Amino acid sequence: MRPKIVQEQKLQLKMNQSLIQSIQLLQFTGMEVVEYIQEIAKENPLIEDVSYDYELESFKQAGGTQPAIGEINQAEETMYDQLKNQLYTIDVPEKLRPAVLFGIDSLNEDGYLELDLETWAEQCSISRSQVEKALGLIQSLEPAGIGARSLKECILLQLVGTKFVAEELLEDHLEWLADEDITAISDHFQITETEANEIVQQIKACHPKPGQLLSAKKTEYIIPEAYIYEDNGKWKIQFYKWHSPAIEINDSYKSFRPDDKEAADYLKDKYQQLNWLKQAIHFRGNTLELVIETIVKKQQLYFAHGAFMLQPLTLKDLAAEMDMHISTVSRAIANKYVQTKHGVIPLKFFLQSSVRQKDGQQTASFVIKQLIAELIKNEDKRKPLSDQAIKDRLQEEFRITAARRTIVKYREQLGLPASTKRK
Repeated sequence: MRPKIVQEQKLQLKMNQSLIQSIQLLQFTGMEVVEYIQEIAKENPLIEDVSYDYELESFKQAGGTQPAIGEINQAEETMYDQLKNQLYTIDVPEKLRPAVLFGIDSLNEDGYLELDLETWAEQCSISRSQVEKALGLIQSLEPAGIGARSLKECILLQLVGTKFVAEELLEDHLEWLADEDITAISDHFQITETEANEIVQQIKACHPKPGQLLSAKKTEYIIPEAYIYEDNGKWKIQFYKWHSPAIEINDSYKSFRPDDKEAADYLKDKYQQLNWLKQAIHFRGNTLELVIETIVKKQQLYFAHGAFMLQPLTLKDLAAEMDMHISTVSRAIANKYVQTKHGVIPLKFFLQSSVRQKDGQQTASFVIKQLIAELIKNEDKRKPLSDQAIKDRLQEEFRITAARRTIVKYREQLGLPASTKRK
């Protein structure tokens, strides 16, 4: 069969340099954008300076346990940054990437997942099975144990082989582990004492808080992107200059027209790089402004009255309101903060799952958690409230309907023991 030339028309979606840079900058904080521009300026002679009104002292918090505002330490990456960097080493389906990033951002500082899979699925508009795949990808990252939902799961993720023995030990025979009762373990599992001892030592060697292995040792500092305040009964947003820094051009190059072709091509390339960078900064600024404006619109009751008036809001709702892709919004809110009269708040905080009430209304899960914490804080210590009693009090006093299993789940997420252990 003779070869022949065939003309075929294909439609391909290609990302140009400007779009790639826009997506990259969208994930950066304001000060990370400034530092990124300063790095580019080292090899682009057109950039004279970056204007961003660096007045950090006015944002510093005095004392307290909260991170200080006004400085950010870039010397070491956070646990979240390090985990996201590892995603390039594994095969993550593009459809699952936003969910995986959301899952990583939902880990606590010890590396545990406090988010239940149903809420995760709801927030990212995917199925339960897809969430389980996303969780599996996170749990494949280093160090082993990351993404666990309990201490037992954390230890099992760190063990290679002997998991069936370890699982039963952790489930039913913790006292044998605590006492290192090698004889009891070897007799029960019909293994040698040497094998039993190896299993015990493996379990003891597991790190109970793997996230701490990735935590930056230095103090973490926060710089808000914007200040939200009330003015004559209206909520307004003041964006700081580092939110969208201005690039100052070197005057000596504004009218410079080299005769040498190599020099002219070099200058043309640097101008193109500068234009891409400006477009990316503009895209980041506009997207983040729209995100924050939409959040303020949806959470006005919170800004006016505080945490107990927080409204249910999912990533899907936010994306739909702005007519944007859910992955774009997810990138935009990552590691971003705003300053309010209630303190410096991460944008992610304003995304809250909900519990449906009998009248069809939704109550933010955070509000229910706060009420549970308040009820337990003010209970009679001689007669602690049972989970059923908390459920009844929420219904009677606040007209909030929640299943008893929901109360148990939220109480455990708050780190509060059961009533039998609070006496």
